[in-house]
Order: sequence, then structure tokens, then C-alpha cells
Amino acid sequence: MNKLRYKYFWINIQNIIVFFMFICFTIIVWTLTNYQIQNTGYSFFVEFHNAHGLKEGTYLRMRGVNIGYIKNINIDVNSVLILVHITSHSILIPKNSIIETNQTGLLNDAVIDIIPLEQVSIYDIKNIDIFSQKCIKSRIICHLNYLEGERGLNYDDLVRSATRISQRFDDPTFFNLFYLFLQNSIELSDNIVNVTFDLSNAITLFYNSLSHFLLDHI
Repeated sequence: MNKLRYKYFWINIQNIIVFFMFICFTIIVWTLTNYQIQNTGYSFFVEFHNAHGLKEGTYLRMRGVNIGYIKNINIDVNSVLILVHITSHSILIPKNSIIETNQTGLLNDAVIDIIPLEQVSIYDIKNIDIFSQKCIKSRIICHLNYLEGERGLNYDDLVRSATRISQRFDDPTFFNLFYLFLQNSIELSDNIVNVTFDLSNAITLFYNSLSHFLLDHI
């Protein structure tokens, strides 16, 4: 009987030790994961109507400095959802910002630009944790927030606009209208010059008459 109690006692002790080790392991894993996340940055979602040349690894810039990159792209029926990653949790982005796609360089590389629209006081964001629930009510973009992006400078649009303008100049109808407009402008300019010349002569005659009149009455 004593041996049986002794055996159950050690089984309970072993179960307690295993449970305690499991709790310790869970706490250690959670701490390391949280520490790794906070030291490798944070992420949030941006939705665009069109990818505009964006791809995984595309840089994310703010005030001309690279602060992150595109981590994942998911295409939907009506939009493109992009997961961007900021390389450091100490880089804070105001919610009141324009997020737009632009093309730069000779190869027209796409990039996402973040343009803040307001100045945020350092005292307002001094104790903000972007991973906490309190961050949602702040003026800073938090971890896993959802935002909408816009279309910025696109060289394809510039090329299409230049092509349309060149086609307009090649259109005979447009060229004839432009020629008539130019001819009428020239004729109008000549008429204005003639009117100005006649007005100058009239002023000269009036001045001479007024001079003679004053000389006669002195």
C-alpha cells in the first residue's frame, strides 16, 4: 500500500514538473517572438486599385528615405492588397498621410511614397506602442492597420498623353483650325496696332492744338 502511494506521489510530481516546464517554455517562446517582432519592425496593409508595377521587395519611402518594403501582394477581384513591412518599430508614420505609387529612375522602377500631411508632436507619440490596442486611437499607423493607397506619377500616362498630343498635331482638321486661329490673331494684332497708331496721332494733334491755344492767350 505504501509503495502504491509512493508511486502515485512521484507520478504527480512528474506531472507538475512537466506542466511547469510547459508553462516556462510557452512564456519563453512568447517573449522571444514578441522581442523579435518589436526589433524587426512592423507591418500594415495598403489597398490599391492597380499594382502599377509594384512587386514583392519594392521599396517604401518616407521623406525620401527607404523605410521598408513590400512583403506580400494579394490580388482581389476589385483591388490589390499589399502587405508592407517597416524595418524598425521606431519609425512612426502619421495616419494623415498620402500613400501613392510612383515611378523613378531610367528603368521606371516603381516605389511607394508616404507623404505626411501634418506635423505630429513628439509628446503625443512619446509613449505609444504600435503593437498595443491603445495605438488604434492614436494619430500613428499601428501594426496590421489597413489603409488605402493612391496612384502617383506614372510614366505610362505621360507617354500616352504625349502620344495623344502628337496625334492631335498630325490631324489636318486641328492643324487648319490652329492656322485659322493664328491668322486671326495676326489680323487682330494688326488692327490693334493701327488703332494705337491712330490714337497716338489724335493725342499728338490734341496736344499741338492745346499748346497753340495756350500760347495765344498768354
